[in-house]
Amino acid sequence: MNFKILGCVLLLNLAWNGVVAWSATVTVFAAASLTDSLKEIARDYQNQSHDKIVFNLAGSSTLARQIEEGAPADIFLSADEEQMDRLASKGLIKKATRKDLLSNSLVIVVGVESQAGVHSPQDLAGAAVKRIALGDPRAVPIGIYAKAYLQKLNLWNAVQPKVVATENVRAALAAVESGDADASLVYKTDAAISKKVRVAFEVPPGDGPKISEPVALLQESPQPEAAGRFLEYLESEAAARVFMKFGFNVR
Repeated sequence: MNFKILGCVLLLNLAWNGVVAWSATVTVFAAASLTDSLKEIARDYQNQSHDKIVFNLAGSSTLARQIEEGAPADIFLSADEEQMDRLASKGLIKKATRKDLLSNSLVIVVGVESQAGVHSPQDLAGAAVKRIALGDPRAVPIGIYAKAYLQKLNLWNAVQPKVVATENVRAALAAVESGDADASLVYKTDAAISKKVRVAFEVPPGDGPKISEPVALLQESPQPEAAGRFLEYLESEAAARVFMKFGFNVR
């Protein structure tokens, strides 16, 4: 037997097996705030399945727009109901699969060494706070939630001139981390992953807006069966434990 030929055949087999190891690739469009939890969940899932999970992580409004424009995706996980409603109204999700998966709450964060003296929402209107990073209040869920909360407190008119709009919650968090903004309102779960900010004020869940994060399969899913399997896993106890580890409330 020609062992050189045999060796080449074995290498080709290994290479081929590496290419076809995944039965399907499931594409998940998900809010940026879910980045860390979803990546851990995907690793766990891939270890026990034959499907590969890939993510497009961005602001929910950006993702919804991409889906409307025909971007191929299997699952949408939004940071708010509005963006999911937007896709539902256009027949772009499978309504029977929609579920309110998670909830969250708001916190005010400042740099870990900040001297701005922020201890309450009212302090955001004070002279010591010059710039407040928020997800774009016109479109990005975290910005919409933050604006609604500040309006409830009659603070929005005083705070609005200081607002620096960002494309998603992670960008708002990064602005505070870098010192480009004095404060931000972000999700509690995002504040928990940063060592460069501290929570100056935690909004009591009953005082803040209702934050609901729904998930659904998309009508034009390229991999509906595989996507259905991963959606089922997202609703499992194993996934719930990961979400809770990162501070989410599981619905």
